[in-house]
Order: sequence, then structure tokens, then C-alpha cells
Amino acid sequence: MEEMEKKETLQQETEENGGKEPFNLKKELWEWVKALLFAGIIVFIVFRFLIQVVSVDGTSMVPTLQEGDRLISSNLFYTPQYGDIVILSENTGLNEALVKRIIAVAGQTVDINENGEVVVDGKALSEPYIAETISDNRRGDFDYPVTVPEGMVFVMGDNRNHSTDSRFSAVGFIDEDEILGRVIFRLLPLDKIGPVR
Repeated sequence: MEEMEKKETLQQETEENGGKEPFNLKKELWEWVKALLFAGIIVFIVFRFLIQVVSVDGTSMVPTLQEGDRLISSNLFYTPQYGDIVILSENTGLNEALVKRIIAVAGQTVDINENGEVVVDGKALSEPYIAETISDNRRGDFDYPVTVPEGMVFVMGDNRNHSTDSRFSAVGFIDEDEILGRVIFRLLPLDKIGPVR
């Protein structure tokens, strides 16, 4: 009986409000909590699995990237390719995340010629993004040429004479599974905001 009266009262209030249910604070708060939880889960998924915001630490990518630059990287449907700037996990030999450029992928052969130029599959790379060519004492500890093994990549910093990268056995070839994502956008500094190449 009491339940029936509640329903009739609710129906009467709904009719009086032009077909709208009366304001219910408890119900309204619950709707807000659900919406905030859903938004939080979406944000977590996006920033955990789709994109990451990272900060450049060091000068190995000068002049392309500067220390303190804030970057967005993504690994969504990513396949490593020559020229990509990537974020590498802490498992790459130096116990810290690294930002480097992919120079060669699996099956390609890397050499450094007498002029300090990088040669991949017999062709010197055109690299307008580097600070300078490689000096003799920065060729690394490989006997060149070297062929990149399956499932691996060869990376270098754009600041070739001030970068520890795949030329040195401390880093060496990078397993594709250690690539956290490709850098796609620079957030800071604001005067350089935009896509990164």
C-alpha cells in the first residue's frame, strides 16, 4: 500500500513538472560519481596504453630535441621504421629511458665511412637533423659493417659525438619490445610546439 502511494506521488510530481522526474540529490550524485569514474578509467587507458608524456633528459638528441622538452609518444599500432624518434625502456643497458632515432631495422646493414657518415645498405644517409658527423673516437666498439638481427633496431642520437647509443656495446641493438613508443608531438617549449621529425 505504502509502495503504491509512493508511485502515485512520484507520478503526480512527474506530471506537474511537465513529464520530468523531480530532482533527486542522491540519484544526481550517483550519476556524477559514475561519470567521473568512467572518465578516470578512459584517461588511465589513454595515458597507460595509447600515449605517454615524456621529458627529454640530456643532450644526445640536439639539435632536434633539447633537454627539458616535453614530448608525446604513442605505441598504438606501431611498427619501427627508419627515421622514427623513439622512447626506449630502461632495459636498454644504461638503466634509464632513452630518446633516440632509428637508423636501421632488422636485416639492414650499418656502416660508418671514413667521413663519419652513416651508411645503411651501401648508401650514405642524408641526415639534415644531425649536429655533426661522427668523429673517429665515436665510431663505437663494433667491427663495421654490422647487420641488424631479426626483431631488433639500431638507434643513434642526433648529437652523434655526444650520444651513447647502438654504436656502443653498453646499448647495442635494441629489441623492438623495448620501444615504448614513437615520438609524435612536442608539447613544450611552447615556441616549438608541434610534430617532431
